[in-house]
Amino acid sequence: MKLRIAAFAAMALYGLAAKAADYDTYGGWTKLHGGKTGYFHTEQIGGRWWLVTPEGNVFFSKGVDHVNYAPESDSAPKAPSDTTAWAKMATGQLYRWNFNTAGAWSAAALYTTGIGYTPIVNIAAAVARDVWLKGLVVDYFSPEFRGAADRAAASACAPHARDPWLLGYFTDNELRWGSDWRGKESLLEVYLKMPSSSPGYARAVALLKERGRDADALADEDKSAFLELVAAEYARVSTDAIRRHDPNHLILGCRFASYAGDTVMRGVGPYFDVISFHSYSANAPIDRLELIHKLTGKPTMVTEFSFKAMDSGLPNTKGAARPVATQEDRAKGFAGYVEALAALPSCVGFHWFEYRDEPAEGRRQDGENSNYGVVKIDFTPWDVLTRRMTEVNARIESLHAASK
Repeated sequence: MKLRIAAFAAMALYGLAAKAADYDTYGGWTKLHGGKTGYFHTEQIGGRWWLVTPEGNVFFSKGVDHVNYAPESDSAPKAPSDTTAWAKMATGQLYRWNFNTAGAWSAAALYTTGIGYTPIVNIAAAVARDVWLKGLVVDYFSPEFRGAADRAAASACAPHARDPWLLGYFTDNELRWGSDWRGKESLLEVYLKMPSSSPGYARAVALLKERGRDADALADEDKSAFLELVAAEYARVSTDAIRRHDPNHLILGCRFASYAGDTVMRGVGPYFDVISFHSYSANAPIDRLELIHKLTGKPTMVTEFSFKAMDSGLPNTKGAARPVATQEDRAKGFAGYVEALAALPSCVGFHWFEYRDEPAEGRRQDGENSNYGVVKIDFTPWDVLTRRMTEVNARIESLHAASK
């Protein structure tokens, strides 16, 4: 009871635009109910997929990624030693704009401010640093990977196993599943170049032997068959590791950077609770999300999307998506995108990238310099965008409840 009173007090203090009476402690919509388990879970109700809060009310995850004070360049304001006050302020902003989730990369200081949060466990990244940035491929069949998965889950999941505010875990971020901007080889070709003593190499050779194929004459069907094996092994080991250390929370997928192919979806489908997918297209990827749901039988979330505008004063030369002209165009883009997602019965959420603009000189890790933020580099909100977000977010649950 004290937690519920505190949450509603926070909503009132932070100026939540939607009626607090329509939402439970965790931001669940009280007009439609599911099962009550004490933790977030997924449920299909009336032909539509939903997340469901610990209190048993439906929940559509409306999130913002990288809600963080940490500077991304030397010229950005430095983080104070104690970010508690900032974290409460940021949570207040999210509530005021009718968001209910701190997405991936968000600061741990937000975890105790009364908002759902979604950590990345970084399971493959526990084997090799910057796997997503460099497109490195891990031997998912190896004891090294299983050990790293267990260590990563013990560190990232065990401390949160009984926290009802934890929405779920992402296993990794934007792993490479084949030819993309980071490398052109298929995973079968990558594995065949691993040391001959490695389990991954042995599995690749065994598959070719089973298919009567030669490594010097690989067919697309060989590459596809092996890719499904790799995806299934990655998802199985990752899921098992998380479940050992936290049996209570959702596994939200590995944040696919783009569509990884039908075979990957079939491989991960039995293991992940939600399939997370990134798309920086101008329109919501409805056809792709419907295909993912058809192949996996699981609900979907778009966990990165954004619009950046040239009137921001930022270069917008590095980073996904084509720039639009104005902040009003950003606002229109957001509205059309998320309303289309809400109308999709299999979708259970969206996470905007990101909380704060990138620095004009480019962020340290990759030089991105774009107007992705809901706030500027000095934390001033982009008012045109956030006003539209506030308005549209307030009706997302009713739109989803009416989806067909």
